[in-house]
Amino acid sequence: MTDNIDPFHDIRPYNDEEVRPVIDALVINKELLDVLGRFKFPRIKALTGIALNPVIQWALKREFKEVTDVASWQKIISKYMGKMLKRTVSELTYSGLDKLQPGKGYLFISNHRDITMDPALVSYGLDLQGLETARIAIGDNLLQKPYVSDIMRLNKSFVVKRSATGVREKMKAYMDLSSYIDHSVHTGHNIWIAQREGRAKDGVDATDVAVMKMLYMSKKKSGQSYADYINSLHIVPVSIAYEFDPCDKAKACELAALANSGEYVKAKYEDMNSIVKGIVGKKGKVHVAFGEPLEGQFNTPEEIATAIDSSIAINYQLQATNMAAQAICDEQSHPSQKILEQRFADLSATERDHALAMYANPVLRQQQFNSTSAGQLAGQRVDQG
Repeated sequence: MTDNIDPFHDIRPYNDEEVRPVIDALVINKELLDVLGRFKFPRIKALTGIALNPVIQWALKREFKEVTDVASWQKIISKYMGKMLKRTVSELTYSGLDKLQPGKGYLFISNHRDITMDPALVSYGLDLQGLETARIAIGDNLLQKPYVSDIMRLNKSFVVKRSATGVREKMKAYMDLSSYIDHSVHTGHNIWIAQREGRAKDGVDATDVAVMKMLYMSKKKSGQSYADYINSLHIVPVSIAYEFDPCDKAKACELAALANSGEYVKAKYEDMNSIVKGIVGKKGKVHVAFGEPLEGQFNTPEEIATAIDSSIAINYQLQATNMAAQAICDEQSHPSQKILEQRFADLSATERDHALAMYANPVLRQQQFNSTSAGQLAGQRVDQG
């Protein structure tokens, strides 16, 4: 297949006809077999080394023998997702899914707390509702291993080329991304992207205006206005609220290091370790709120960014940990404060402050946007009066 026929060949998810060959290559990939052995059977792997690989390979071939397309792959992934959620989530709830129409392509823009769980939870909810799962934006910084890239692209991930260098290369990467999102939504496929590059480690869910500019790049020369085009994308803000963030202490340590020295150097495979911790770590209660599809006259990237921020903040289901953190910051008491105090007992004072702020900021953001909305409504009533 040539670039002219398939302009997105290097960033798009795998198509159905590509699934089987990719799986056949994965089940004999020695590096992947080693990683799975160390993760699933660490003690046995340490004793047997590569001798365990044929057993893992046999198990993988048996598990995936009936997989022939993306849907059958995702069916297996969904099964394991359900098992993982039972182990790590005490209560999973959704809201707003009833507002979505089957067969219509949406651009889901969510807050970003966890590398893999955020989009996984969005797609899991869509699947439960009988809707198509989303195509997921993922940075190429997380795809340094070819087998990781293969697994993610099997699971409907498309590549965001963050490693692009040079003005021309970056512009092409942004244009390809903008074009792919446009093509997907307008052919009836759902897309998930985060509201900003990287996780909101401080708990402040703020949309990057640059992302809103990127969306329109492929349409600048079309003559279509920014407002009309943004409405055609059927943007749905999504608020994902975790009672506990499995990576909270690691994030707090990173923020403290940045505050103290102005820099933080990631350890080798730190992103992968964060992915694993986010998946297997205890999350407590989790709520995923799908906001109202945005409609209005959004003439600038700043206006749509503010609308997304407002929806995410107001629809964010505050957990007991959020309220407890805010109470501690205000030197007040809360029934759940001991849980947080024990959770962060081994952190330094600075790290602890960052950890608490991480949980408290959604409370402040909600108060801020509720206050703004109330003020706007009051102003409208005065004008109408």
